[in-house]
Amino acid sequence: MSKQSGRGRVVGLPEWDRCAVMGVVNVTPDSFSDGGRWFDTTAAVKHGLQLVAEGADLVDVGGESTRPGASRVDESEELRRVIPVVRGLASEGVVVSVDTMRASVAARALAAGAALVNDVSGGLADPAMIPAVADTGAPFVVMHWRGFLEGGNVRGVYTDVVAEVVDELHARVEAVLAGGISPDRVVVDPGLGFSKEAAHDLSLLAHLDRLHALGHPLLVAASRKRFLGRVLAGPEGAPPPARERDAATAAVSALAAEAGAWAVRVHEVRATADAVRVARAVEGAREAGGAPGADASRPAHTATGAPATPQAPRGGDGPSGAEGVR
Repeated sequence: MSKQSGRGRVVGLPEWDRCAVMGVVNVTPDSFSDGGRWFDTTAAVKHGLQLVAEGADLVDVGGESTRPGASRVDESEELRRVIPVVRGLASEGVVVSVDTMRASVAARALAAGAALVNDVSGGLADPAMIPAVADTGAPFVVMHWRGFLEGGNVRGVYTDVVAEVVDELHARVEAVLAGGISPDRVVVDPGLGFSKEAAHDLSLLAHLDRLHALGHPLLVAASRKRFLGRVLAGPEGAPPPARERDAATAAVSALAAEAGAWAVRVHEVRATADAVRVARAVEGAREAGGAPGADASRPAHTATGAPATPQAPRGGDGPSGAEGVR
């Protein structure tokens, strides 16, 4: 089975022939990554359209920061921030995801034109979330989450981070399915940076195949996160600021695409859009087999010496650890 077919399809969303790129629009004054640059509705919509022009396949709109220690905004304020931006982008034909932990915000965003609900709590923060999403038939992202990142509620201790994240995600997916959300509309996300140290995040990236075994499309959201700063800084250095981690983010995007991720969530789109297309081109060349200019009259051989079945070429592509940052 090719990586592409293994990515799975999310019913209710377009089907891309490669790893999709989800651009981020934070409609918040205190995001770790962009410091409120898109807090104004007009600026946020303009930024979302620019991300699409740079290669984003869908845009994730959020009105609440999930960085450690961030205070939750009230429902009315989150609605005020998010709904006009969702409506503005959807009216321009953009595929919009809403990043929220509130059922009321998810429902209003879907009514305004959003196509996907991306809940970092996987439905745990608001008991009304799963029934609300199930009633609309919208796709739903289930992220690995161990609670709000404040005080002693971080719980970033693991004996085997990969096994524990897979097990906890499996249990959460089962609860989501029992709540009425269709299996072909569920996406899983390992929750990089949420209740995890840098070593945990790297281990999860190294074992994305274990997350694929859950049987649902996989979203990887590594953009600008602290573990990348730790990698770039080395053992003695100071991590570079968030906006200086975009090249590292693009590298993770290429690795995730190569590992069969359904989508990657990023703040800076252009480099990642290029990265996933290159990964798809290499994947296509691998699937095609052989080498350009090889003697077509001579069959390729397997390691045992038996002739291998030739494959037709495929077409090109189409369009500190408890960080929990968005």
